[in-house]
Amino acid sequence: MKQFLTLGLCLTVVLQWTSTASIAQEPHTRKEDVIYGRKFGTALTLDVFSPKSDEGKPGKGAAIVFVVSGGWYSSHDHINLGFINEFLKRGYTVFTVVHGSQPKFTIPEVLEDMNRSIRFIRSRAAEYKIDPNRIGICGASAGGHISLMIGTAGTEGNSAATDPVERESSRVQAVACFFPPTDFLNYGKPGENALGRGILKDFRAPFDFHVYDEAKKAFIPITDEDRIIEIGKSISPINHVSKDDAPTLIVHGDADFLVPIQQAEIIIEKLKENDVPCELVVKKGQGHGWADIGKDLLTLADWFDKHLAQPAKDKE
Repeated sequence: MKQFLTLGLCLTVVLQWTSTASIAQEPHTRKEDVIYGRKFGTALTLDVFSPKSDEGKPGKGAAIVFVVSGGWYSSHDHINLGFINEFLKRGYTVFTVVHGSQPKFTIPEVLEDMNRSIRFIRSRAAEYKIDPNRIGICGASAGGHISLMIGTAGTEGNSAATDPVERESSRVQAVACFFPPTDFLNYGKPGENALGRGILKDFRAPFDFHVYDEAKKAFIPITDEDRIIEIGKSISPINHVSKDDAPTLIVHGDADFLVPIQQAEIIIEKLKENDVPCELVVKKGQGHGWADIGKDLLTLADWFDKHLAQPAKDKE
């Protein structure tokens, strides 16, 4: 049942956006199943969409990472051109990233994948003809949560790493997302624990945290409540907000039952306290997705146009 509900959330978002796929598709090239990392013998992949022409367009030379995730379930089958067509139209190179999916992998493992993907993309900037200092990220629901985690908690690379990808930064320069969870320990109201509990009780698998026990040679569930709470704090974007975070846009329905709009409101408030450029667009009467959500992709694209603007020397 939990897996069905998780898939249901992801598919709901997909179906609500399929209307955007009917719009005229921009000429582009697509490179599928590019391997950005491996774990436990499994390849982690992304697709690269490159516009055939970016001349005179605001996205020229910039990149947007689209997080393919709903309920922290991720699949190559859920890559939909309707999500990204507006970005291609404006000249952006788009990377659709598939992460290690629940129920096999938990949120901390998902975040490791996403940080790795940003480092990989930046390491291939010359190959994909993008500016490594002009990368944005977006997604919806779980994809929005992941986007905010990268925007607030992306890190500089490890200069001592033997893997050149790991030497790159996973920071981004702009975030735009839909209805993201932001604080799993104050979910809808202060003190409400949603670590696979409460409203998110049907999404337990992504929160089944575990650790590898060297002595037993096995993964052991983490049952200590203090440790679970500590992890919950670490995967909540609100706890990572600082003055150097990426400019952030959130679009959220005020009738969302699954991710209360309070989640957007509290992180926007904290971003403002830290003087981070941010904006919350409230969709009156809308829930966790809406029929014409494709129109709001224009708002996301406008945000990226503003915050991933071409360097002055390229505008001359």
